[in-house]
Amino acid sequence: MSDADMNDWNQQIIAEFRANEGRVGGPFEGAPMVLESHTGARSGTVRTTPLMYLPDGEDIVIFASKAGAPDNPDWFHNLVANPEATAEVGSDTLQVRARVAEGPERDDLWTRQKAAYPQFQGYEDATDRIIPVVVLERT
Repeated sequence: MSDADMNDWNQQIIAEFRANEGRVGGPFEGAPMVLESHTGARSGTVRTTPLMYLPDGEDIVIFASKAGAPDNPDWFHNLVANPEATAEVGSDTLQVRARVAEGPERDDLWTRQKAAYPQFQGYEDATDRIIPVVVLERT
């Protein structure tokens, strides 16, 4: 899928999410979804990305899988550079701060996500990189 096609697809998901209080259909039917908005590392432009997430207490955990691509998604680089962000969950917009999970915490969160959504195992199998796990902590 080209970048333009991916952007169009993401825009459709974002519109569906906002029109249905956080619920979307298709491949994401019934999955917990978040709209994560971050500031571009180089551009300074605010960008919004729809992502599946894992609830972990008050935290929102997202995964830089990029469907098993060989490189990390742009949103990951942007959050590392500018960790202050917003997360839309349902009809709520939350202020969050992103941090990359490491070691046993990362492994536990990643294992839980693969157990809940086996396609994430396929993403891991498709790439040689270790897929980053990002914790969005409410501020």
